[in-house]
Amino acid sequence: MKVISIVGARPQFIKCAPLSKELRKKHEEIIIHTGQHYNKEMSALFFDELKIPEPDYNLGIGSGSHGLQTGKMIIEIEKVLVSEDPDIVLVYGDTNSTFAGAIAASKLKKTIAHVEAGLRSFDKGMPEEVNRVVTDHLSQLLLCPSQNAIDNLANEGIKDNVHNVGDLMVEALTNNLKLASEKSDIINSLNLKGGCQKLWGCKA
Repeated sequence: MKVISIVGARPQFIKCAPLSKELRKKHEEIIIHTGQHYNKEMSALFFDELKIPEPDYNLGIGSGSHGLQTGKMIIEIEKVLVSEDPDIVLVYGDTNSTFAGAIAASKLKKTIAHVEAGLRSFDKGMPEEVNRVVTDHLSQLLLCPSQNAIDNLANEGIKDNVHNVGDLMVEALTNNLKLASEKSDIINSLNLKGGCQKLWGCKA
């Protein structure tokens, strides 16, 4: 199966790391990086340290107003989807990259899988809330991090192909505790003791 993963911002890079590793054991994955976050500290650093495969496409969209940024993403993502013809389009969370990926895939009648489906702030004034709600209603496979997220979807009439798969951020944290412990001096610099070891079993 060919899966296109669309990412563009730091939280998506973190979630992509463990999922991409598992996907590639059985499927072909193509990563589209929209370029929503683009400087080294907000993009390349995450790919390097979390060992995420290099994006197959970097759209280089960059900053801009919500409308301008999202519009450019839709145009460029559509080109890749037409060219690659994936079986599934995977989007993460609630960013403009998520929204644009869902819109482009929907117009091309591609199956959309939404990671972190069902999360709600119940504040329609937040651009992220608009992104996540629209994406959920366009998606055919809803991958929820909690029962609460499943309940939110049910309240909106979305009950089919909804799955509680757990929180990828927790998995990413667990996978990278050793790396964080080796690279960060925050525990010692703040003179903290015991908390990290008790909660996570790390040696910081």
